Amino acid sequence: MNTIVTSKEEILKTSRELIQREGWSAVNIRSVAAACGVSVGSIYNYFDSKAALMSATVESVWCEIFHRPEDGSVFQDTQACIAWLYERMEYGCKQYPGFFSLHSLGFLGEDKSDGRQKMQQTWQHILDGLCSVLQRDVKVRPDAFTQQFTAEKFANLLFSLMLSALLRQDYDPSAVLEIVRRTLY
Repeated sequence: MNTIVTSKEEILKTSRELIQREGWSAVNIRSVAAACGVSVGSIYNYFDSKAALMSATVESVWCEIFHRPEDGSVFQDTQACIAWLYERMEYGCKQYPGFFSLHSLGFLGEDKSDGRQKMQQTWQHILDGLCSVLQRDVKVRPDAFTQQFTAEKFANLLFSLMLSALLRQDYDPSAVLEIVRRTLY
């Protein structure tokens, strides 16, 4: 058995592959070590606990699902951004069945607060991106936002609709796009 893992990224890639093949419960120190062809101690060189491995794996899955697109114009137009987000959500559910709902439940315990924090950081990153797109979109009416109805509040609404769609496994953005058209343009 090989005793040295080439990288932390290789461990995370293997963890993602385990989730894809066997589901969320397949990821633990022993199974990842076996899949990497290394000793359990080698995994502990990179992750001090199963919770740390799980947290990093969740973060890497989110990053894979919502990696920056090659076409940066997606982030200049609210409708294009929403369509892209829904496409990525569908991709994520196909690549990692049950991931969106199951991993969040897996981080409810106290010993998993790091995983919950990383999940919330990822969500905040997506929310901040939505807000930024709303503020840059040249098609948004100048009077669309007010002191009471800000771009941040609308981004929160869009993000809530996105999370709801994830739980329902509904990847059709047409209703959300209609809300955007009626509210902003």
